[in-house]
Order: sequence, then C-alpha cells, then structure tokens
Amino acid sequence: MDDGLVTFLPHRLNRQPVVVRGLTADELWIRAGLSGATGFLFGGVLAWVTRGLAMIPTMIVAGIALGIFVGGGFLRRQKRGRPDTWLYRQLHWRIARSAPALADWLGEKLITRSGHWRTRRSLRRGVS
Repeated sequence: MDDGLVTFLPHRLNRQPVVVRGLTADELWIRAGLSGATGFLFGGVLAWVTRGLAMIPTMIVAGIALGIFVGGGFLRRQKRGRPDTWLYRQLHWRIARSAPALADWLGEKLITRSGHWRTRRSLRRGVS
C-alpha cells in the first residue's frame, strides 16, 4: 500500500563515519593529539636521560601509534551499543562532577544533583 510515506529512511545519515578502529574523525584527532603530547613528554625525559634528541620525535610517533591502536580498541568496546553522543555526554558529566568551574566554561550546564526527589503530594493536610 502506497500512502506517500518514505519507506526507506536512512538512520545513519547524520552520524560521523568510523575512520580507524571504531573512532570517528573527531575522536581520532583528540586521541592522536593526547597521545602525541604524552609521547612528547615521555620523549623529552628520555632525550634528557640518554642525551639523544632523536628520542622526542620517535616517542611522539610511537605514542600516537600506541594511543590509536590501544586507545581505539578500548574506546570501541566502551561505545558498543550506546548512543552516538554517549562519549561526549560522559566526558561532560565527568568534568561537571570533578571541575564545576571548567564545566561552566564549556557551556551547557548539566544537572548533577544526586539524592531523593520529593513531589510534596504525599503530605496533604486538611483534605479528606
């Protein structure tokens, strides 16, 4: 029966495509940047200890490779079966819980109150 409705509606149309090891392009850039910065710090210490300046770019490349392949696999397991925005919401929630001033700077405010909610309907006085 043709009632004028679209029978095929692509549900993945607005999602970012997966690029490498379950990471989208944004996640890949973040992972590579953080891994490269860690490799730079570790390489700087190694360069100072061994007096070899070539340790810095070597550790940057090794850090990025390790971060993408190990971190990408870990992140893929964490994201499995969850909505597309889960990772960003989870990071925002953790920042809001641990550093509220930084969370205010990020923009959207999250409700982080934990406790029992009360509707005040349970105590009706004078009503029979």
